[in-house]
Formats: sequence, C-alpha cells, structure tokens
Amino acid sequence: MKPDHDFSIPTLDQNARDRLSQLSKTASTLGREIVDIAGFLDQLESESDAQLMALASVREGSTHVAEANAAVLQSAGQVSQSAQDALTNVRESTGFVSETSNLAIDLAQWVQQINDHSTEVRDMLEEVKTSNEQIATIAAQVNMLAINAKIEAARAGEAGKGFAVVADAINALSQNTSKAANDITGTVGSLSNWVARLSEGAAKSAIKAEALLERGDATDRALVTIEEQVAASQDQTGVIREEAGRANEAVQSFTPFIASIDASFKSNTEGVKVAHTRVEKLIDRSEKMVQDSVAMGGSTEDGPMILHVQDIAGQMSQALTQAVDSGRISMRDLFDETYVPINGSDPVQVTTRFLRLTDQLFPPLQEPASQIDNRVVFCAAVDRNGYLPTHNLKFSHPLSSDPDWNMAHCRNRRIFDDRVGLKAGRNQEPFLLQVYRRDMGGGTFAMMKDLSAPITVKGRHWGGLRLAYKF
Repeated sequence: MKPDHDFSIPTLDQNARDRLSQLSKTASTLGREIVDIAGFLDQLESESDAQLMALASVREGSTHVAEANAAVLQSAGQVSQSAQDALTNVRESTGFVSETSNLAIDLAQWVQQINDHSTEVRDMLEEVKTSNEQIATIAAQVNMLAINAKIEAARAGEAGKGFAVVADAINALSQNTSKAANDITGTVGSLSNWVARLSEGAAKSAIKAEALLERGDATDRALVTIEEQVAASQDQTGVIREEAGRANEAVQSFTPFIASIDASFKSNTEGVKVAHTRVEKLIDRSEKMVQDSVAMGGSTEDGPMILHVQDIAGQMSQALTQAVDSGRISMRDLFDETYVPINGSDPVQVTTRFLRLTDQLFPPLQEPASQIDNRVVFCAAVDRNGYLPTHNLKFSHPLSSDPDWNMAHCRNRRIFDDRVGLKAGRNQEPFLLQVYRRDMGGGTFAMMKDLSAPITVKGRHWGGLRLAYKF
C-alpha cells in the first residue's frame, strides 16, 4: 500500500536533476558534520555544567573557609585576650601567694621560737621546783629545831621563856615557809604542765609549719610554671592570630577571582548553549534541504531506503485502520497517551492500551526490514511522544536484573523522547532523514542515519516508522 504522502519525483531536465542530487548529497554531508559538531557541543555543554557545579562547590567552599577563618580570627583574638587576662590573674595570684608564703614563713619561725622558748621555760621551772624542794626541806629542818628548842625552853623553866617565844616564832616561820613552798611547788607543777602542753602543741605546729613551708615552695614553683605556660600560650595565640589574619587576607583576595572565573564559565556555558541551539537549527535546515531537493526531483543515495520506509509506514497505517474498522481497537485506545510504568523495570518500560495490538501487528512488518540492507540496525514505529511499543525481536528480550544489559537488549516499551525520537514521531512530511551519534560506550560514538515516514489512521497522525542504519 502506498503511504498517504507519496514520494514522487517531478519531471526535470537532467542538468537540474544533477544539481538537485548534488545539493541533496551536500546537504546530507553537511548534516553529518553538523551533527558531529552538535555531539561535541553536547559533550562540551555537559562538561561545562559539571565545571559550573564544581566551581559552585569551590565558591561555596571558599565562602565557608572565609567564614571559618573569620571565626578562627575572632576566636584567636578572644583566646589571646583570655590568655592575657589569665596571665595577669596568675601574676597577681603569684604575688599574693608569695606574700602569703612570706607570712607563713614568719609564722612558722615564730612557732619554732615559741617551741624553743617553751623548752627554756620548762627547764627554768624545773630549776625553781628543785630550789623550792630544797627550801621545803630546810623549812622542815628548822621546824624540827624550833620544836626541840621549845622543849628545851620548857625544861629551863622561867629562864627559858624568852627562848620559847623565839622558838615559837621560828616554828611559825618554818610552817609558813613550808606552806609557801608547797604552794609554789603546786604552782610550778601547774606551770610545768601548761608549758609542757604548750611545748607539745608548739612542736606539732612547728611540724605543720615546716610542711606548710615546703608546700609553699611547691606552690611557688607551680605558680611560676603556670605563669610560664600561660605566657607561652599567649605567645602561641598571638602567632595563631597573626597567621589567621594572613590567611583571612589570602581568602579575601582569592574569593573575587573565583567569582570572576565562575562568571566567565557561566558566560561560556551560556555561549555553548546558544551555539548548541543554533547548531540544532542548522541540523533542521540541512534535513529540510534534503527533503526539498528530493521532493523537487533530485536523487540521493538514500532514495531506496526512503521508498522502503514509506512503503512499510503505509502498510502499518493500513493495518491500524483495519483494526479500528474491525472493532479490534477504538480510536481512543489507539491514541492512548497514558503511559503506565511496568513495576520493577530498569530502565523504565511502560504500557498503553494499544500495546497488545502493536505487538501483534508490527513484528511481521518490521522484521523483514533488516534484510533490505546490511547497514540496517533497527526498524520500529514510535508514537507522537517517542514511545516505542514494539521493537525488533533482537531488542525485545525479557528484563534481567542487570540494568546495563537491559539498556541494550530490552529497548521495547520505552519512551525515546530525545531530539531524533521526537522528530521522527511528530514529522508529517513524506519522509524525514536525520543524522545522529549513537553512543557505543566507552566514550565512542558511531554516526547513524535515522529515516522516518509518518503513520496515519483515518487522516489522523499516529506517529512514525523509524529505520536506522549506518553510514
């Protein structure tokens, strides 16, 4: 069956036909070169976007570094001030402790002197006690003599009365002396006990004072060490503050350069995008040149392929029309655009209400296309949105658990909404010849031709048949 848009050639003289053929060939070659440039621009645009993202990270990082460095600088200033305050406090504490230590030394020496004098007083009291005991002994002897004298005076009678008075006086004196000696002995005993307790307490205080002196010396040494360490910390903090200041100056100086580089990259990236857009327009124009030159009667090496793709597209149009007429499917379901993802598919596959019908009708029409020419890679129909329901059998394997394998072998039921796929599905001209780069993996690409013809059902555009082949 002939397609709705027949590929017919007007009658022209040979010279005009040759010129149109040359124009078609030149346009085709130009299209190939432009597509190659477009591929380069695609890669350049991707790299530019990646560099922009990297620069954005660098810019953000530099901002964070600047903020962090400013915080370090501020903290270093605060630490430096704190270290200065601490050093001042330590020095004041050192002076206070030193003064206290001197007072403690004086106190300890005074306690030691008390201990020494207590010993002297105790020795003097012992001497007093000994002398008092001697006095008491003498008083007792005098008392005995007085008693004897009194006895003898009594024997002497009247003549001894005067001597008796003297004896009584001596006896009273000896008794008073003995009593005084006893009192002195008691007092001296109390003083001795008090001095002994004082001496014992002074001895203990002297031991504690000596320990206090030793501890004061250790405290002095510790405070001196602390003072030295705080002073060293202050010096190091000053160094950190100076280094942080220099780092802050460096960060502040290179931040504008990063902003300038970022602005330059943005400008270049925008330029690449503009160039890419213009190149795509050139691709469209080169494709249109091929269409127009062939339509005007020029020949092209792709002429046989154009006839084949138009013929198969016409057969598909007829098969779909018959399916509608026979009631196998409604026009509404045939033009269904509700793409339902298949659960667990990776890459994502989708279904529609016309999938079962195309799986039945399209394979007998698509599969023989591989025999047209050994350069043919695939022949498959897509709808207006690039949805490819039924692919060639070699690209329609059941899904596996390996997404990479699925990408290459399970290409049916997928939407190919790239530039080539969408243009093929939406083209309503008699044919459309596109050139594109096929990603072969590993950073290599193969130049391909994509020839398509529209598929219509009852005057309504359903999609297009794609025939992809190598140069």
